[in-house]
Amino acid sequence: MRRRWVWLLLLVALAGLYLASGIGHELTLAAVQRHAADLQAWRAQQPLAAAALFFAAYVVMAALSLPGATVMTLAAGSLFGLGWGTLIVSFASSIGATLAFLSARWLLGTWVRTRFGPRLAAVDAGIAKDGGYYLFTLRLVPVLPFFVINLAAGLTSLRTATFYGVSQLGMLPATVLYVNAGTQLARIEAPSGIVSPAVLGSLALLGLLPLVARKALAALRARRIYARYARPARFDRNLVVIGGGSAGLVTAYIAAALKARVTLVEQHALGGDCLNTGCVPSKALIRSAAFLAQIGRAGELGIASAHAEFDFGAVMERVQRVVRAVEPHDSAARYTALGVDVALGRAHIVSPWEVEITKTDGRVERLTTRAIVIAAGARPYLPPIPGLDRVEVLTSDNVWNLRQRPERLVVLGGGPIGCELTQAFARLGSRVTQVEQLPRILAREDAEVSDLVAARFRAEGITVLSGHKALRVEIDGPEKRLVVEAEGRERAIAFDAILVAVGRAAQLQGYGLEELGVTTGRTVEVNGYLQTNFPNIYAAGDVAGPYQFTHMAAHQAWYAAVNALFDPLRKFSVDYRVVPWATFVEPEVARVGLNEIEAREKNVPHEVTVYELADLDRAIADGRTPGFVKVLTEPGRDRILGVTIVGEHAGDLIAEYVLAMTQGIGLKKILATIHIYPTLAEANKNAAGRWRQDHAPRALLAWVGRYHRWRRGGATVDKPRGAVAGTAQRPPAAKSSER
Repeated sequence: MRRRWVWLLLLVALAGLYLASGIGHELTLAAVQRHAADLQAWRAQQPLAAAALFFAAYVVMAALSLPGATVMTLAAGSLFGLGWGTLIVSFASSIGATLAFLSARWLLGTWVRTRFGPRLAAVDAGIAKDGGYYLFTLRLVPVLPFFVINLAAGLTSLRTATFYGVSQLGMLPATVLYVNAGTQLARIEAPSGIVSPAVLGSLALLGLLPLVARKALAALRARRIYARYARPARFDRNLVVIGGGSAGLVTAYIAAALKARVTLVEQHALGGDCLNTGCVPSKALIRSAAFLAQIGRAGELGIASAHAEFDFGAVMERVQRVVRAVEPHDSAARYTALGVDVALGRAHIVSPWEVEITKTDGRVERLTTRAIVIAAGARPYLPPIPGLDRVEVLTSDNVWNLRQRPERLVVLGGGPIGCELTQAFARLGSRVTQVEQLPRILAREDAEVSDLVAARFRAEGITVLSGHKALRVEIDGPEKRLVVEAEGRERAIAFDAILVAVGRAAQLQGYGLEELGVTTGRTVEVNGYLQTNFPNIYAAGDVAGPYQFTHMAAHQAWYAAVNALFDPLRKFSVDYRVVPWATFVEPEVARVGLNEIEAREKNVPHEVTVYELADLDRAIADGRTPGFVKVLTEPGRDRILGVTIVGEHAGDLIAEYVLAMTQGIGLKKILATIHIYPTLAEANKNAAGRWRQDHAPRALLAWVGRYHRWRRGGATVDKPRGAVAGTAQRPPAAKSSER
């Protein structure tokens, strides 16, 4: 870093020397015209030396971003003629511009990315996709100073080779224009007269050619894709949505709210996985299990004895009652009242503009539509483990049908779903063994998060086998065993039931994607606008990824609906900058933005501030002290890069940080916000206070201390009461230091 500052000061000094020397006064049109005869005589006597010196001077001037490029280009035409003048200026200007580009990147790139990194992410994404086109347009139109373009481009992710190549080509028309004008130097009254509005307009149109060509190629590709299909003369619907889960419901609702005619097709039950087999039933089960766990820890609250009798079947019946209570929120009647045409049945995409619906009563309806949104969701993934197909496998789809508690349960998978069900069944009395192939459960979280959750699991009697690979399922009479392997040794785990929770696979079959030719991989492949390779067919939610969360499906749904209805007039790229999620185990885990693992993997400079809930008054009173708030910030600044919260109601507490990151609010403003005492939400403010404490202006505080001593009329240094001279006492974590 010190070398960079030395070079920066050197460059500034060279620029200052240039300005102080008065050379710049000679780089005017009048001065060049006055000395034209002498310069031409010098060039005639020493043509190679003149060309080399002129070339070097132009490179240095461009590299240092010094003024005078226009006059130098005119002089090149006067000295060397159109051909040689264009050749010299073209290469000298491109090389000098590239040196300025590299200098800006080397000198300021790290600082800019440290300070504005996340904000530049969208810029870099656009540069990676269309940077060459943008630069070419800017080079062709000589309105924005080229030195500004050079320096600004150096602070982006644009490749050096692309910058040089595009600059060489893009600056050529203007170079030819000015060099040619320089051949008639005596007739030029002012450089500004060379480029008329008509010429500027022509260059602007020329600059738009690459973008126009790109759009034309996209149109040709689309035409080729659609060539096999007859476009209807009119359409029955503006939009057909396939799938009635979170993404489909929200997409259809938004379309109806925008007064479009929309049909929503669902073959099973509206509400999708979240209502029927995911979020709602799992949280209902977790609530019952958590109540039993609280009774089991009654002694921690000073209660001598507490006991509860329960029936597993009754607990599972309550889960279904909760589903039925929430069901009206996602019902066909509700969405019909909102203006959505709800069709219960199976959808099959016949053409890019036609969907055939086989309804539950056997009737078949074919609708033409301007756009289609695929929101078919995902299903539990079953790994190819030998013998697994010989036993009844529980998944997050069918576990809710249980009415008899499995005494010995193996849970395969250590992700959020596996962890939630592991703890819930253990609290309901099953002897649970959790098997995870990766070194730790909740592997996407930081190590201390996984360790805290694993410790809680083991304290509750759960056997956690991380770093174990499932090899096969063996059946010996009534006995069933899962054989796992770790560090080269096999181990057999007896079970009565096995629950597989190793991930979810997108629903890609059964509704015409393969026949139509929609590009798929593990999910439906979409661009930033959620478009498939058929521009009028979109995908959202679990079927599209990259996040399989209900709230992200709803987030994508807005973009899918608006883009499908208003493209080509207007469309929006999906914003994934601030994505929160939670795992509802005890202690609860919630996160938004980067954690330490991701920050290190992406080489994002960061600082870490941790506030332990053991210091929080409300957590102490509630007996819920395990956990922490961990905040990642930009070095030396309060700008939040990511937050992980572990503890009671973490999924609720994270909302304050989600809002802060979305709206660009830093820790200082969170610290300045009043939080009710005593609440768990104070943990957020206290974490901000811990950051403020770690970034206190020590030098300023020393001067303030001297000022206060002066006001007391004394000159001696006070010793803090109860402290040894030369040491500092730390203020109470939840009191003065955080307020």
